[in-house]
Amino acid sequence: MRRFLPWIIGAVLIFGIYSWVKGINNTAVTLNQTVEQSWGDVQTSYQRRNDLIGNLVNTVKGAADFEKGTLTAVVEARAKATSVTVDPKNITPEQLAEFNKAQSGVSSALSRLLVTVEAYPELKANQNFLKLQDELASTENQILTARTRFNEAVKPYNTHIKTFPNSLFAGMFGFKEKAYFNAVEGAEKPVEVKF
Repeated sequence: MRRFLPWIIGAVLIFGIYSWVKGINNTAVTLNQTVEQSWGDVQTSYQRRNDLIGNLVNTVKGAADFEKGTLTAVVEARAKATSVTVDPKNITPEQLAEFNKAQSGVSSALSRLLVTVEAYPELKANQNFLKLQDELASTENQILTARTRFNEAVKPYNTHIKTFPNSLFAGMFGFKEKAYFNAVEGAEKPVEVKF
């Protein structure tokens, strides 16, 4: 029996180390999937807004004849926002900043459009427009919620892969730190709407 004791201890030790490393990897995989799901929710919220913008622009276009530049700015901002893509597996701060900047252009253009519309009483009374306006407000809240949940999903993932001793194995398994959503530069200032 004594002859096999070192082999038994070695086997138990190897199994323990294997289980520990496997746990580190599997937890990182699970947290990474949560981050990717949260990013999908962010994209879904932005897509909803982009889909609604087309309807809003057509409703406004059909009911009012106002400054063409405002309408053009909304359409161009939407096109730019949909052209910026981010790979959820390798979200870098630079990619996220570019995406965020494009989306803030849409928000700014939409706010100018909605303020400009105030000058058109027949449009403000239009039920379709009012419904779309409510949907846009709801969508902006959904975007905020999705972005907040994304950041909440990134935090435990980053914490897991950056804490010792997990950090020793995370790099070996290909897990990298994810970027957080931050406000775009100048977001602390109120939006200025000009006519």
